[in-house]
Amino acid sequence: MSQFITGVRTVSIPVDDQDAALEFYTQVLGFRVLRDVPTPSGRWVELQPGGDNVIVTLEPAKPGIVRGAIGIRFTADDVDAAHEGLAELGVEVDEILRWPGTPPMFAFRDPDGNAFSITAPAL
Repeated sequence: MSQFITGVRTVSIPVDDQDAALEFYTQVLGFRVLRDVPTPSGRWVELQPGGDNVIVTLEPAKPGIVRGAIGIRFTADDVDAAHEGLAELGVEVDEILRWPGTPPMFAFRDPDGNAFSITAPAL
């Protein structure tokens, strides 16, 4: 059996304004810019959250795209501090969920309305 897919390199997030999104993801969430280069259709923007090996790209959104949950769960060593800090910076955050047997987590939205969650590392 062939193994054609060997991993995930990037996860793309649709954004209306790459400059505004870049500011939010770097200045508010603290992501590090790995690449920001021109392409024929705009720019290729790669960001890295924390010291993880996952890369997030900010892709120009297609017209009519519906915003909502993107299945990305970022991690934070201190979910309570992350929740408080993001709320203080004006980020739209939901309540922290605490269920028996699962790590605490909460959802938040970027300025484009894309929804994500922050979860503590595995129990």
